[in-house]
Amino acid sequence: MTDSTHGPGHQHGAGSSRSRLAIAFGITASILIAEVIGAWLTGSLALLVDAGHMLTDAGGLLVALIAANLMLRPPNDRRTWGLLRTEVLAAGAQATVLLAVGIYALAEGLRRLAEPADVDADGLLAFGIIGLAGNLAALAVLAGGRDGSLNLRAAFLEVVNDALGSVAVIISAVVIATTGWTRADALAGMAIAALILPRAFVILREAGSVLLESVPRELELTEIRTHLLGQPHVREVHDLHVSRIDTGTAVLTAHVVVEHGCFGDGHTMEILRSLQDCVAEHFALPLDHSTFQLEPPGHRDQEGHLHS
Repeated sequence: MTDSTHGPGHQHGAGSSRSRLAIAFGITASILIAEVIGAWLTGSLALLVDAGHMLTDAGGLLVALIAANLMLRPPNDRRTWGLLRTEVLAAGAQATVLLAVGIYALAEGLRRLAEPADVDADGLLAFGIIGLAGNLAALAVLAGGRDGSLNLRAAFLEVVNDALGSVAVIISAVVIATTGWTRADALAGMAIAALILPRAFVILREAGSVLLESVPRELELTEIRTHLLGQPHVREVHDLHVSRIDTGTAVLTAHVVVEHGCFGDGHTMEILRSLQDCVAEHFALPLDHSTFQLEPPGHRDQEGHLHS
C-alpha cells in the first residue's frame, strides 16, 4: 500500500493551506484585540462575548495552522503518529473555554436584563463594523480553498460564526442608538452565546470520541465486518478495532482467519491486498491505515485474549 501524504502535490496544497490559514489567523487576531479594547471602552456584553468567541476561533485557526505544518513532519521512533493528536487536545481545551464564555454570557445577560448597564452605542457600532469587515476579509481568503482541506473547511465555518456574532453586535448598537433600549446589548450577548454553546458541546463530544478511540460515526463496525467476511477465502474476523488518530486519520486493525490452504499456495498476498482495498475504497471514511493479521483456523484458541 503506497502513501502519497508527502508527495509534491500534497506539499503544494499544504503550502496554499498554510498561507490562507496564516492570513485568516492574522485578521482574526487583530479583530480579537480590537473587540477586547472595544468591550472595555463601551461596556458592551455583546462585544465582550464576541471577543471570547473570537479568542477561541483565533486559537482554532492557530491550531489549524500548526496542524498544516505538523502534517509535513515525518513520524519518529518516539511518536509514530507524529503530533497529530495535538489538534484534538487543543480543540477540547478551546471548546472548554468557549463553553465557559457561553455560560457566563447567559448568566450576565440575564443579570443585565434585570439591571441594564450603560452602553456606548456609537463605539459599539464602530467596533461591530470593524469586526464584520475583518470577518468578511477572512472569509474571502478562506473561501477559495475550503473544498480542498478539512482544516480550511473547519476554519471557514468558524469565521462564519464570527461574522454572525458581529452582525448581532451591529444590530444591538443600532437598536440602542435609535431607541435607547440598552437591554438590546444583553440580548445580543445571549444570542451569540446561543450560537457558540452548541458548537462547544459538539467539539467536546468529537474530541472525547477521538481520545476514547471510539468508532467514527461515519462508520458501522458491523458493516465493516460483513464486507471483510465477503472477501474470498475469509472465514472469520475478530479483534476488529477502528478509531481515529486525529479528526482526519482513521485506522483499522483486525485478525482475519483464512483457509489453511492459502498459506501454502501463495494466496495470502492477494487476500491482504483485497482486504486493504476493501477498507480503503468502500466506506464513506477511507481507512487507508489498515493492519491485518492473517491467521489459520484454530489460531485464535491459542491467543491469550479474546475480542469480538
